[in-house]
Parts: sequence; structure tokens; C-alpha cells
Amino acid sequence: MDFYEVLDKRRSIRAYKSDPIPKESLDKIAQAVNTAPSACNLQPWLFRVVLDQAIKDSICRCYQAAWLKQAPAIVVALGNTESCWQRPEGTPIADIDMGIAMEHLVLAATAEGLGTCWICAYQQSVMDKAMNVLKPWTALAISPLGYPDESPQMPKRKPIEEVFKIVG
Repeated sequence: MDFYEVLDKRRSIRAYKSDPIPKESLDKIAQAVNTAPSACNLQPWLFRVVLDQAIKDSICRCYQAAWLKQAPAIVVALGNTESCWQRPEGTPIADIDMGIAMEHLVLAATAEGLGTCWICAYQQSVMDKAMNVLKPWTALAISPLGYPDESPQMPKRKPIEEVFKIVG
């Protein structure tokens, strides 16, 4: 797939086949994450691809959508709020850096024929405890990862003029 085809094909998937994910696909996704930019190249992230059923069950207790349980893997995107760059007023930007890397993961997964769905609708402290994540790390996002068992249409988008402006 070319880059723009990947962008057009990416969807939030909420139904998964149980087929295992090939190691070659996971390696390509890992490489995509590793190429993501971050402020001062600090890369304050760690991505855990969870295949173990007991750990997946712990995650699913924190976010209880039935479709999350279907996926053969769950990605947990961790950010380090101390080793990331901080704005001049001291605000850490681990969530921004992780978001860039997560989108690299999502697009690489799409290129591999896999589906994902960004999830942030959980209590971070509960997810951190379930995943045994210790400060300064925290679970900033999760996503199922697997072969889609649905083909959702592109959702309605705002007109480009409302979301992108050339000034000057």
C-alpha cells in the first residue's frame, strides 16, 4: 500500500478475527514506532504488545468493550512523564510524543492489513495498576491489534476548509 492509500484505509476497528499476528508484521510495526519523532529525540515511550491472555483479561477489566476481548493482541502505549521534554512552564509532553509514535503504529498496522482502535477512555491509575506500571511511566493509550472482522466506511469528515487553513 502506498502512504495515501494507508491513510484512506485506516479505520477504528471494533470487531476482530482470532487469527494470530505474524511476527514479521509485529517487527515492521516495531520499526515504524522506532522511527517516530519526539521532542529532542527523547522517545519517552514504551509499547507493550500483550499476547498473554491473563494480562489481556486485566486490561479488559479496565476497559470492558466486548470487541477489545476479541483481538489477539492489545497494545499498551506507555509514556514517561519525567524523561520527556517539558514546555518552558514545566508541562511534560509525553502524551504528545507517544501520540505521534502511536499513530505510526496505527498506520503501520493498517499497511500490514491489521486493525486498531485508539482507546483512552479508562482510568489511568487503574490501568497502570492492572499492568503493573510504575511512575514515572503511565498507560496513555491502548488499542486492540488484529485482523479486522468488519469493514467500516469512512466516517463523515468536516470540509477541509474547516480543519486546514493556509495563512499568508
